[in-house]
Amino acid sequence: MRWRRAAAISAAVVVGLGMLSSPAVAVDAPATRASVPRAPSAADGGGIDARAAQLVERMSTAEQAASVVMGHIPTTDPTALASYMQQGFGGFILMGANVPEDGDVTAVTEALVTAAEPLPLVAIDQEGGIVSRLGADTYPASTSLKTQPVAATSAAFAARAALVARSGIDVNFGTVADVPADSASFIFGRALGADPQSAAERVAAATTAQEPVVASTLKHFPGHGAAPGDSHHAIPSTTETLDEWRATDAVPFAAGVDAGASLLMFGHLAYTAVDAAPASLSPAWHEIARDELGFDGVIVTDDLGMLSSSGVPAYADPVANAVTALAAGSDLLLMIAGSTPDTAGQIAAGITAAVEAGTVPEDRLVDAATRVMALRLQHTAATAEWTLCPECEPVG
Repeated sequence: MRWRRAAAISAAVVVGLGMLSSPAVAVDAPATRASVPRAPSAADGGGIDARAAQLVERMSTAEQAASVVMGHIPTTDPTALASYMQQGFGGFILMGANVPEDGDVTAVTEALVTAAEPLPLVAIDQEGGIVSRLGADTYPASTSLKTQPVAATSAAFAARAALVARSGIDVNFGTVADVPADSASFIFGRALGADPQSAAERVAAATTAQEPVVASTLKHFPGHGAAPGDSHHAIPSTTETLDEWRATDAVPFAAGVDAGASLLMFGHLAYTAVDAAPASLSPAWHEIARDELGFDGVIVTDDLGMLSSSGVPAYADPVANAVTALAAGSDLLLMIAGSTPDTAGQIAAGITAAVEAGTVPEDRLVDAATRVMALRLQHTAATAEWTLCPECEPVG
């Protein structure tokens, strides 16, 4: 019963959060999904990966294409959400418009997963503090954690992970690994550290705390710190060299990868000494993530709608952006800003056409779909009871 131990570890941490001066997450309510280990054990013989490959092999190209899209529609209506997910998307991201007035998103998350098996991924940006979708998250966030002992980051993100999982959400886009040295940077208040080493320590702690319960995400690779500007409205750029990056901005990402992060989110950032294109569309940066950092999980784009909002004509078409990102090496294509109920389906259709035309190699789509499917399988299990587990070994 490894998943029960994982849930209990987080619950045990949450119960002991008196030092945080925040209310503890209730641990006796049923979760809508089980908390499961992020990767198969050695005894499992890689069974999840093999099962994922089998499922993807049975899919049509169109089904594979839909499975690598994470879409969004701004509603809390269960019927509309269930209908939307019947298109076969691999995931859905919850935004503010998906959170009911009472803050309880369980009906929303249940509606999202009724139409598919294995269950699609349900994600959220729950950094805490400045970026927080769940009102019940009153735990310390980056604004204070960057100046507190590393143990405070571990405790806060353990509590945050329990809250996220208890809401029926299994992916948290919540760990900001950027290193903004300039306090005027828009990302400064969201970063866990203002220098590479302190950021790395807290990023690793946040990752380790979340991974037994939810799939954690490092963002925004290769790092906002060196590239001034807000990628929601432009393409921030820097002339920082690859060697300079390795010694600075790369450090927290490497720490998070080593700590076992399940996802790596690529930012729309141009490191022009490496590639003139934004990292999210750059084969070079995808190779660096895989080969240098050794990241073997799911690479997800930042919201592709942000590229369209940049005002750069070359990035005006979200379908073309998605096809380029997939070809470059991204596995999961996130689309929010400017999307309609049809946009995610159009992206899936565009990917299908690109594969059939040979613009995107078929094995690239298969690889992406298999990585996403493996993560989905890790989260498809019976419901877990969020209770203390007396027979489990102590936390730490």
